[in-house]
Amino acid sequence: MINLVKLCVGAEAVEDLIDWQKNPRAKGPDGLPRHVTRMWPKQADKLLDGGSLYWVFKGLVLCRQRILRLDEVTGQDGITRCGIVLDPEIIRTTSAPKRPFQGWRYLKPEDAPPDLRKGREQEPTLPAELNRALAEIGVL
Repeated sequence: MINLVKLCVGAEAVEDLIDWQKNPRAKGPDGLPRHVTRMWPKQADKLLDGGSLYWVFKGLVLCRQRILRLDEVTGQDGITRCGIVLDPEIIRTTSAPKRPFQGWRYLKPEDAPPDLRKGREQEPTLPAELNRALAEIGVL
């Protein structure tokens, strides 16, 4: 099993991702949220064996969504892309700093931040700077 990590471009917080995925434009024909990307993962079999997409907000991994399947999506330009179909449940994780990058990257399970304990999901989010500082010193 392997995961993906991706910047959540245009989003300041997990709530922005939640709001975006309510939009019909963020969903596939089956109503499930999906993220369309140019490249097809070479390790697709490992991703589909329980992998998740970990989202990065302002330099911090804050949540994940389980990857259900990969669909071919043909754009209006005729180019075939990869539609990463996601479980609608967004699972908050402990904060983990992540440097900027383009596209997506593989994330080994042992390098993935753990999920927040039950009951902590509804706690207010700390300011990004404080969250990042606490994550860097290993408090979160």
